[in-house]
Amino acid sequence: METPNGENPADETAETIKDDPETQGFRTVLVAIRGQNRSAHFLAGEHTLHPGDEVVVQSEKGKAIGVVTEPPVTLHCRRCADRVVLRKATPEETEKDRENRELERKALDFCADLVREWDIPMHLVRVEFLLDRSKAIFYFTAEKRVDFRELVRMLAKEFGTRIEMRQIGIRDEARLLGGLGPCGMPFCCSTFLKDFDAISVKMAKEQNVILNPAKISGGCGRLLCCLSFEYAQYRELLEGLPKTGKKITLGELTGKIRFFDMFTRKATIDMSDGTTISMDIDELKGKLK
Repeated sequence: METPNGENPADETAETIKDDPETQGFRTVLVAIRGQNRSAHFLAGEHTLHPGDEVVVQSEKGKAIGVVTEPPVTLHCRRCADRVVLRKATPEETEKDRENRELERKALDFCADLVREWDIPMHLVRVEFLLDRSKAIFYFTAEKRVDFRELVRMLAKEFGTRIEMRQIGIRDEARLLGGLGPCGMPFCCSTFLKDFDAISVKMAKEQNVILNPAKISGGCGRLLCCLSFEYAQYRELLEGLPKTGKKITLGELTGKIRFFDMFTRKATIDMSDGTTISMDIDELKGKLK
């Protein structure tokens, strides 16, 4: 239902919710955005929502269709101020969203043909149309800056909407396309991970991870993001301890650190008398002082 001036009351409610700072710690719901390989928490307001409900959401990009994946919860969400559930989707909106998916595939093929024909040094990743088709976003990777002004003019003429060309990195490409990591689970960046932290080989070394590129690299070819998840705990536990392979003195004997087990908090030590002992990490720290 619309008001006499043509505005939707649900949209007015959404704006009120969004502008109220108290809602940042209130009722949110997890929504999987259609065609975007990502989920996010949105302010749920007073809407009655259940898993499986199709909803129209307002995100930082614009309006989109999503599916509720979890019941509403009370959550402190610093990023939710610009993400609001506007209303449940109508059948007409759901159908339009389905048509947008077809339009995105058509736009991707059309743009890819132009890129090949004009020999533009860029790699198209995906196309995303906003729900109302007021804008189409073309995501691409490129090694250098690309002059795509003529390409934008051709795309705007073909699809009759505003065109945005957005250059992304290889990790963002993996986030958009999705996939399974070496663990067999969906990419962290496509599910819950919001920011990309700096990852180094040092993180793998200090966690006793085998330095096999195939084992410590994700689908994007870069070091696994999950190497940072427990890194702080490992550093805290290893603080004050010698590195693996270093020789130590324990009483009248010497030994060599073979392995630290973070889960049992044990150190395995090869002693100079030919024996191998297992010692609690905290006990080892005390003996080495």
